[in-house]
Amino acid sequence: MATVIDVAAYILREYGPMTTMKLQKLVFYSQAESLSRHGRPLFSDDFQAWRGGPVCTTLYAQHRGKFIIRDGELPAIHGMLNGTEQTIIDTVCSVLAAQTGNQLSARTHSERPWIEARNGLPASAPCNTVISKSSMESYYQTNPVLR
Repeated sequence: MATVIDVAAYILREYGPMTTMKLQKLVFYSQAESLSRHGRPLFSDDFQAWRGGPVCTTLYAQHRGKFIIRDGELPAIHGMLNGTEQTIIDTVCSVLAAQTGNQLSARTHSERPWIEARNGLPASAPCNTVISKSSMESYYQTNPVLR
């Protein structure tokens, strides 16, 4: 199984420099696409329902303090992505990479997995509740990532 860092590094290599917010959301939607369309995660790490949208703390620890991140700024890739994994990521990024991090964040704020994990907290309140993979899978099966 790939790691969250593998997925993020692949996105940076293929789609160029971007804000860390945008990278987090593209990785989130890649995970959601894998769960909802293939019934399995791309990687084992979870996302938390932060005020800026879903954030994977493992990935955050690698880019903390940066606004823009570039290819080569994440640790060496732990494992190679297989063709199916690359296709999932490319499918998501071919549609969503044109959006800004703020646009992708706003989108996550309107979707059930983030909303339910926050359990009624205002959007501006801090939160570290995990967005479950099962909530991602069920929501995005009926509300496709690529809509």
